[in-house]
Amino acid sequence: MFVTPAYAQAAAPSGAASIASFLPLILIFVIMYFLMIRPQQKRMKEHRAMVEAVKKGDEVVTQGGMIGKVTSVRDNELEVEIAPGVKTRVVRSTITGVVNKTAPAAANS
Repeated sequence: MFVTPAYAQAAAPSGAASIASFLPLILIFVIMYFLMIRPQQKRMKEHRAMVEAVKKGDEVVTQGGMIGKVTSVRDNELEVEIAPGVKTRVVRSTITGVVNKTAPAAANS
């Protein structure tokens, strides 16, 4: 009764206008991929390789901030000596960095 016929009619959607309305959304996703997702995946890959390369004798830093020397390596955990005579078991994924890597012994020494 109070609605005029002009308001009751729906506009016909056009193909080019609907694609153009999604273009900014697609552009935002592409920018977020290159600025956030891709670098994070690269960091995760480097961390995974670093954790897998930890061996006996390496000095490591844990997520808790403890620095110690690896004395034993098992499948998913490491035994780290944080003080003389004090050894703790830590999960491999909690290693945040390797401070000093052990150098391989020379063959002719």
